Amino acid sequence: MFLVCGEVLFDFFVEPAHGNLPRQVDFKAIAGGSPFNVAVGLSRLGIEAALLTGISTDFLGKQLHQVLEEEGVSTRYLAPVDAATTLSLISLDEQGIPHYSFHGQCGADRQLLPSHIPALDKGIRGIHVGSYSLVVSPAADTLYGLVAGAPQDLLITLDPNIRLTVEPDLEKWRKQIGDFARYAHIIKVSEEDLALLYPHEDAATVACGWLRDRCQLVLLTRGEQGVSVFTRGLGNWSHPGRPIIPVDTVGAGDTFQAALITFLVEQGLDSPASLAVLERSHIDAMLAFATEAAALTCLRRGPDLPRRHELSQSNIKLQPVTP
Repeated sequence: MFLVCGEVLFDFFVEPAHGNLPRQVDFKAIAGGSPFNVAVGLSRLGIEAALLTGISTDFLGKQLHQVLEEEGVSTRYLAPVDAATTLSLISLDEQGIPHYSFHGQCGADRQLLPSHIPALDKGIRGIHVGSYSLVVSPAADTLYGLVAGAPQDLLITLDPNIRLTVEPDLEKWRKQIGDFARYAHIIKVSEEDLALLYPHEDAATVACGWLRDRCQLVLLTRGEQGVSVFTRGLGNWSHPGRPIIPVDTVGAGDTFQAALITFLVEQGLDSPASLAVLERSHIDAMLAFATEAAALTCLRRGPDLPRRHELSQSNIKLQPVTP
């Protein structure tokens, strides 16, 4: 089982008003949050997943709980909290790029405490952390304690997924991401997020800094331009993207993340020891799988992540590696 950690909320998509009602704004509400999407994405791809987060006891929190159960995500690690569910307002520009506004300064998903952290039994194969839960208190300190104290044979993945409308202080983001990066084995970051974090440094310099600790693989996603790959022993290269005309890009990065983890689990490579001896063919096959999954999400409205049978590389099997 992969333990995904971080926020869960409701995304309210702003819909164009109809008729002669200029004072009216229509919404479509969808359960979301980056970690929530990753957990659902894993489950849809056939990987056992659980979500660790504070979840509200209000009616929206109960709805989120129900959605997780229906999606097959384990609710064992949810921490009920008497605080409101966080809301995210989303508008899409002409290119389908989302713009977010978060409402939940004291939201339940931020109220994760050290007392909510479970014992990590042998059923947990890995941990994923990311997004604004890395920078909001007390959740950030709780999750940092989790990854810092995790057994070293657990695979830890990190996606910064910066949301400046939640925390506008980039210095805080840099510090927190730097702290979490010391324990991550795979770091996936978008080109936009890296430019926000380190506007005056090139990607290779930042990646090399992350690769000095436990990290074995840094993946810089660049939309249609593909993925830039940075490794310790295999060098750096670019993997091509998949040209499409997107409906929107909501959930694409989360789909990519879930597909990366899925590939590693399916291939029996979901451990730090295996990751350290991956060949380039394994990494390229993983990126092709993740790129296909993300492209499918972009062809749909909202974060409608794909299921395993929808991906063409359903029976891929590579030569095993020996840690």
